[in-house]
Amino acid sequence: MIRHWSLPFRYLMGILLFSALAALLYYAREALEPVVVSAFIAYLINPAVALLTRKTRLKRRTAVNLVYFSSLALLIALPATITPIFFDELTGVAQALISLLEQTRDSLAIPVEFAGLNFNLTQVARSLEEVEGMFTTPLPEDAFLLLESTSRGAIWFLVIVVLVYLFLSEWQTMRKWVLRLLPAPFQQEVEELYYHVRAVWMAYLRGQILLMVIVGIVFTIAWSILGIPGAFVLGVTAGLFTIIPDVGPAAAVALAMAVALLEGSRWIPLSNGWVMLIVLVVYLVLINVKNMWLRPFVMGRSVHMNEGLIFIAILVATILNGILGALLVVPVLASAVIIVNYLIRRILNQSPSYAEQLTETESETDENLIVISQRPRRIKKVNRN
Repeated sequence: MIRHWSLPFRYLMGILLFSALAALLYYAREALEPVVVSAFIAYLINPAVALLTRKTRLKRRTAVNLVYFSSLALLIALPATITPIFFDELTGVAQALISLLEQTRDSLAIPVEFAGLNFNLTQVARSLEEVEGMFTTPLPEDAFLLLESTSRGAIWFLVIVVLVYLFLSEWQTMRKWVLRLLPAPFQQEVEELYYHVRAVWMAYLRGQILLMVIVGIVFTIAWSILGIPGAFVLGVTAGLFTIIPDVGPAAAVALAMAVALLEGSRWIPLSNGWVMLIVLVVYLVLINVKNMWLRPFVMGRSVHMNEGLIFIAILVATILNGILGALLVVPVLASAVIIVNYLIRRILNQSPSYAEQLTETESETDENLIVISQRPRRIKKVNRN
């Protein structure tokens, strides 16, 4: 006969287990980012696996192998094809920026007299010279730092490759195992919460990535048609910077205008200044098309947040965790709101019904609230693979 633990002892062991897990996460905090990246990649690949299992009679493990190794082969082949072109254009863009930096430094080194006042910006010019030296004359010890970072990057890459396969093949088993840890009466409720959060992530992340790809391709084509040197690099930069509202697109066009001002066009018979103005006009047209038509069409009504909140959250996440943080911060905030709403309703002994919760949320008119517009009928159609 099994002797059950007393309630105080169970609470004690639960607290000890939670503390041990928290300590483990803190100790291995550097490994959390590769795990997040792996889960994110697996999440993006999973629809192809689900589609293959639905349309064919293949087992999930077979479908995972086909999709995973095909994606891995593409990941290896694509950079091998694009990298030489990318780095050639990147070198040209870098040289143009260094030239612009040198011209700016030389201009600031000359004292300026305005309205009887003499402005000496020599100190600023020296600062620019130091910045230029950081890129043009690397220190010997930088080679060791580069070697160390490259080795760490290779190791983390291998970890990510293995974890992606693990998540793809075992995610259903892991999810069911976690659900079985919960008391039986709450398992279905928490599973519904999981699918509700998953719907938000699916709507936002795939829409955002699709938007970045479209913007990158469109701007690459636009700069290539205008004959701007480094069009591929500038287009990729525009696509990546799309993730940061307002500031990102402005930085991308500033970079393109700088290259146009220094290098001009390969075929337009105008001065560099006019080419720069053409770049600005084309950018304003394309970015307004993106904001007024493309973004609402691609993103739909998946997640609505106050623009100021989005702006601050993305900037802070970019500073702390780079592009990955900027990409994930919005769905993380939206998921936190869903979970907090669920917990508040349960604390107040109210029904956790999402149909009722969504009706109440969508009736709000306050712009400062985060509105989740996934309707119940759409959530039921979400693929649960």
